[in-house]
Amino acid sequence: MASHIGRRKFLATLGGAAAAWPLAPRAQQAAMPVIGLLSTRSPVTDAPLTALFQQALRETGFVGDRNVVIDYRWADGQYDRLPALVADLVQRQVAVIVTIGGNPSALTAKAATATIPIVFMTGSDPVRSGLVSSLHRPGGNITGVGALLEELEPKRLELLRELRPNANTIAVLVNPKYPDAESQVNDIQSAARGVGQEIVVLNASTVRDIDAAFATLAQMRADALLVATDAFFFTRVQQFVVLTARHAIPTIFWRREFATAGGLMSYGTNIDEVYRLAAVYAGRILKGEKPSDLPIQLSTKFELVINLTTVRALGLDVPPTLLARADEVIE
Repeated sequence: MASHIGRRKFLATLGGAAAAWPLAPRAQQAAMPVIGLLSTRSPVTDAPLTALFQQALRETGFVGDRNVVIDYRWADGQYDRLPALVADLVQRQVAVIVTIGGNPSALTAKAATATIPIVFMTGSDPVRSGLVSSLHRPGGNITGVGALLEELEPKRLELLRELRPNANTIAVLVNPKYPDAESQVNDIQSAARGVGQEIVVLNASTVRDIDAAFATLAQMRADALLVATDAFFFTRVQQFVVLTARHAIPTIFWRREFATAGGLMSYGTNIDEVYRLAAVYAGRILKGEKPSDLPIQLSTKFELVINLTTVRALGLDVPPTLLARADEVIE
């Protein structure tokens, strides 16, 4: 009888240990720091860049699902979704929030928490936007990388005029729901007045609005189009490429993805560099550094991309000086 009792105790102990084994990996994973990645865009648009972020993060010693968890939240270009998404990350008490897609996600995160570290990636001057009071001493719980995409709007107008020197009317398409839309328009209008260029501002914040804007472009016979920086517009790359080809209107964008997909040309910051810098900051914060001690970084790598196939399809003559300045020419 004693031997049977001993055997039952041994099996019970063994069974208890076996039942506990599956809990160990879960407990270990639960102890991992969590990066909450908040994007104004979508998994499709951001897939290559989030992969780049993960790669750069690995260089700081953090590998996804090994010693860090990345929890993604996507707004799909709808800014009104951001508060609920960031509230969920705050409730989860993530170790750091990384924001993608400009000021909307960064400002929403800043408003949601004063304690969780925030690393932003924004397309405008962070001081001008109210994200931080100083580039060198950001203070508080926030730091990040400024890509200065919006500050390049006047330069895009200049490039478009160089391509179309005899343009009577240049249209500018903005999303009125973008927080910095008014600043974008003011900057472009100021640059246009300086060179005596007539511009017409069109608004679009939905898929139907974009279609309607191009119908208006056709009616007004605009000579060229500048598409202003906006996360929602970036979720509609193919729509823009199709419409600019259908209406045969020379267009400049702020992201190279438009040009590689068939758009005429783009001029903007090298986004790969922005994501790399943000990942390094996220890694440093996970290792214990404070956001307030990490100065804002401004990406200074800009690139002009021209799609020659689209140039030929539109029957344009690109000035040799413009082609010579292109960082990439797509055949």
